[in-house]
Amino acid sequence: MATGKWRVLLLAVIITLAAAASGCSGKNNNPAANGEGSGAPEGSGNAAKNEEKVDILLGYYSDEKSDTKMKQLIQTFMEQHPNINVKTQSAPYGQFYQKLDTQIAAGSAPDVWLSDGVYVMKYAQRGAARDLTEWIDRDLNKDDYYGLEYNKDADGRYWGVPQGIQVGVLFYNKELFDKAGISYPTEEWTWEDLKTNAAKLTLDAKGKTADETGFDVNNVNQFGLTFFSITEGWFSVMKAYGGGVLDDTVTKSIIDTPQNKQAFEWMVDGMKRGIITDPVDLKSFQSNTAVFPSGSAAMRIGLYARVLAANESGLNYDVTLLPKGPDGNRAAPVIANSWVVNAKSKDAKAQAAWEWVKYWATQDDVQKQWGELGEAIPVKKSVASSDVFLKATEQPANRQAFLDSLDFAKTLDVNAVWEEWVGKFNENAQRAFLGDVSIDDALKQANTDVQKVLDDFYSKK
Repeated sequence: MATGKWRVLLLAVIITLAAAASGCSGKNNNPAANGEGSGAPEGSGNAAKNEEKVDILLGYYSDEKSDTKMKQLIQTFMEQHPNINVKTQSAPYGQFYQKLDTQIAAGSAPDVWLSDGVYVMKYAQRGAARDLTEWIDRDLNKDDYYGLEYNKDADGRYWGVPQGIQVGVLFYNKELFDKAGISYPTEEWTWEDLKTNAAKLTLDAKGKTADETGFDVNNVNQFGLTFFSITEGWFSVMKAYGGGVLDDTVTKSIIDTPQNKQAFEWMVDGMKRGIITDPVDLKSFQSNTAVFPSGSAAMRIGLYARVLAANESGLNYDVTLLPKGPDGNRAAPVIANSWVVNAKSKDAKAQAAWEWVKYWATQDDVQKQWGELGEAIPVKKSVASSDVFLKATEQPANRQAFLDSLDFAKTLDVNAVWEEWVGKFNENAQRAFLGDVSIDDALKQANTDVQKVLDDFYSKK
């Protein structure tokens, strides 16, 4: 009889424990409540917190076409992450960054925004961007992506995840080459080879080439080469000649060097002879970027995004690697436009913002859809090396050149005061290009002016 009572008591205890384990609401049996398959940020808290709605503000620059696609991708993201509500802030490039700077100063910037690659370190070193190193190490396989290292500082910390890659190559107009009877550029060309062939492709108003007697340098109708700015101009030449602007710490100027002088001699000579567009020549066009698409130049240094204008203009063109320098080295400018998370956002918003970044980087479908716009090289290597990118349009045929150029790509010595020092450098470079000062004097003054900008910022840190 006693044994029977114990059996009844034991059964009651088992039933009680089972009820407690299951919970009245049954939430613990729901995988989503445990953060599995719910889209909730990893490490974002217990089940109750994972189910709470999080609002984030996402900022990006865009045009009409890219804005439509971005909103489609955001909608899909919210469907996959029902606990995250995304509000957006978008505008054309210049307006977007003007407003963003004001918002950062006021402490009201978006929780995550699309940064031009040259500004990532500005946000990082000025305390506006969140250190993403831990999350990248945890959630991303670094070998799967292009450009992660471009957002890494000297201490090994990551401040952004690439949204799209821009790298420079040599664009050339096949029709103009064919008309002149000149073979297309090859990967073995040096910068001297480029200038020699560019002279034969430069025509004055009477049809004389730059290497013919009687050529009128003041009336050039077709240039051999056009470039402008540090990004799509002199940076690649300087680097290929063994020079540059800043040292590895990006706090010291190295402008006044024999290597940079040699690079500038190459450029100034080309401009004096009318082979390369100088600052005055560029003013006669609607924009600095219009020379090549209009058919007024046989070649140009250009980032991947320049494919859009070349295709819209109907040019018969292709691309190849940028030329080698005297020692066989070559350099391509590279920019990784990147997602940056606001350092001031609360943890829940920051982690939700990271889910957006992770969604963008890891999902092939997202990468493919954005890649189809043709604005940038996909950051995921598997997508960039697929037909989605390599055979996206008929032109250029040699899209592989963009991927190959990443092997010798160089960032633009970006730091917290990139805009400021670039402005000072360009002022002095333009004076040399126009012949207002000697190359020696231009480099010396540029070195002084740039170093002052660097010291004014970094000496106070």
